[in-house]
Amino acid sequence: MAAKTTDSKMSRRRFLRNSSYVAGGLVGGGLLGGLIGSRFNPETETASTGSVDSDHGTANQAQLYFTNPEKFEILQHAVERIYPKDETGPGAIDLGVPFFIDHQLAGSWGHNAREYMQGPFFPGSNFQGYQSPLKRNELFDVGIDRLDSYSQEKFKNKFTELEGEQQDEVLKDFEADKVKMRGATSKTFFNQLRAATLEGVYADPAYGGNLNMEGWKMKSFPGHQMSYINQIESDKFVEIKPKGLHSY
Repeated sequence: MAAKTTDSKMSRRRFLRNSSYVAGGLVGGGLLGGLIGSRFNPETETASTGSVDSDHGTANQAQLYFTNPEKFEILQHAVERIYPKDETGPGAIDLGVPFFIDHQLAGSWGHNAREYMQGPFFPGSNFQGYQSPLKRNELFDVGIDRLDSYSQEKFKNKFTELEGEQQDEVLKDFEADKVKMRGATSKTFFNQLRAATLEGVYADPAYGGNLNMEGWKMKSFPGHQMSYINQIESDKFVEIKPKGLHSY
């Protein structure tokens, strides 16, 4: 659900503090085998994500998929409402999430390169995976356009010009499947957008998000350590400076 109000921020803080699933599952293994494809190569990754500062775990950001700056701006506003900046730490924009999503849409994930994409297509249940005939980059194109057109229907204004609470209402309508879309349900688009946002927050910085490893730092996640031989027997929580893939 899109974040807003103090209650929503409290929920986010509890999420950051308690979500061992994100730290141990998405960051540690499941995410790297899911949204992020197998194209990563430390010697060639600059072609797909820009050059990387291995000392600070940051990637120089460049758009690879979005050629329309207005669409990219809509994406920026949407992901920031899903993962906003607050007293806990930086939000999606400061963490580079829009560029992470852009890079993934330009790659094998965005093209559904590893998935069977032939018909017939039928509406899926909530327990099934991706069911749309649209490739993910096509889904994001349609979804982003619909975010803007639905905002003008509902509030007579562009999505990027709405107040934050109004943007939340639009996103909640997408989440609740109240918006008609071509080729997929609005809930499908919202779920893909929300998942990609969180993955951009916690993925290795080599993929364009999690700038300066701030997503990891908020959870005290150590990143990719060669070993924990000096900490494994400690009976106290050990703070470890995080390392990304390009640290080695």
